[in-house]
Amino acid sequence: MRKVIGIGETIFDIIFKNGLPTQAVPGGSTFNSMITLGRLGVPTRFITEVGNDTVGKIILDFMHKNNLSTENVDIFDDGYAQSPISLAFLDENNDARYSFYHHFPQKRLDFLWPSVEADDLVIFGSYYAVDPLLREKIQEFISYAREQNAIIYYDINFRKSHAHEAMRIMPAFIENLEYADIVRGSAEDFETLLNETDAEKLYRNRISFDTPNFIYTDGANGVDIFCRTGHRHIDTPPIKTLSTIGAGDNFNAGILFGLLQNDVSREQLSGLSLEKWIKVINHGISFASEVCQSYENYISPEFVLRYKQEHR
Repeated sequence: MRKVIGIGETIFDIIFKNGLPTQAVPGGSTFNSMITLGRLGVPTRFITEVGNDTVGKIILDFMHKNNLSTENVDIFDDGYAQSPISLAFLDENNDARYSFYHHFPQKRLDFLWPSVEADDLVIFGSYYAVDPLLREKIQEFISYAREQNAIIYYDINFRKSHAHEAMRIMPAFIENLEYADIVRGSAEDFETLLNETDAEKLYRNRISFDTPNFIYTDGANGVDIFCRTGHRHIDTPPIKTLSTIGAGDNFNAGILFGLLQNDVSREQLSGLSLEKWIKVINHGISFASEVCQSYENYISPEFVLRYKQEHR
């Protein structure tokens, strides 16, 4: 059976609204995607790292409860390192501004590699995917997954807080584009990294050399898909937003779920029709819309039951 393998950070998010904490939940970009997929019953493996501390134990317990294996988690315990924490401050539009706190050990990502088989899906991204301290380990695993003929999904997710490092990480960013079968980036990502937000120019001048499949998201302004069979803009429905923290992560989960639901192999991906892409992307839009209407970082169990009934 096909599975989804993620590699990325795990962090404990404390969410603030009007200066007061409203929610404390395990998070992290790829982590959020993987929890949503675990709740949907998708076979998953997740490569990450946590501390041997109270926060780490909360995170591991949460993974178990949501069908996400902890077999490939690096649990560090050197008396100094701790599980990372983020403070997320929601503004009047419920968009988040982050402050991060972490103490990592010298040796990181000392993990057991999961087996990767043809047509498995591998998701990676955010600063974790370009961090010079982790680059060698990330590169090794993504290269291995590519050799196994897995579908590689790269979510750029480059935050403004790292804008000053854009030039330094550019070689790793370009290399990630070369590895990827699908690239997903937001308007904010590209403004921060490349000072460009024109989706068509980005595809023509930056993305299409390495992969034909490019998904460009721009919040309430919708989604653009570029592929070998053409280009299409897809509107997103108007919703009342409580938090945008997990929106992109759950959009990614929806895309991966849609590829599995439509039984899209790596071989089929390069020539996938626009009509099939739209079906896949609509899963992403549904998941992102659902998460934006709560303070959770992932789709709810109630939504999972309803969604499964509607998409049998």
